[in-house]
Amino acid sequence: MVIFKNMKIVIAGSAKLQNEMKKWVKYWNDQDDCSVLNYPKEIPAEDEEKLYPEVHKKFFEDIAKADILFVANEDKKGITGYIGAETFAELSYGLILKTIYKKNIKLILAKRPSEQVVCYDEIVLWGKFGWIDEIIM
Repeated sequence: MVIFKNMKIVIAGSAKLQNEMKKWVKYWNDQDDCSVLNYPKEIPAEDEEKLYPEVHKKFFEDIAKADILFVANEDKKGITGYIGAETFAELSYGLILKTIYKKNIKLILAKRPSEQVVCYDEIVLWGKFGWIDEIIM
């Protein structure tokens, strides 16, 4: 694995997997002078309508500031390397920044998704094109 230094990281993934998110926040913060700008946090259901729009906007703003968009695609719902719709949207935004706006952002996945993941074909294709920089596991 590549050593990362002095990088700003945004972690994408399921907000329902808080233990896993905290593990990845620690992992990235333990890299040499790296800092996690944002990661998925659960929003209480009773506050969702009020808080979600601003949380969502801030998350995308932080992706635009990041050097790395890390997809913590942990196993979920019995699916290896799960990537849901929201995470795929965030990854797509990172790809737009990289390919159209020439932002030097690394797109890294925790693991290779299984064929059960709805966006599997796109992930494989993006890997072939070199748009996904690395898969850790």
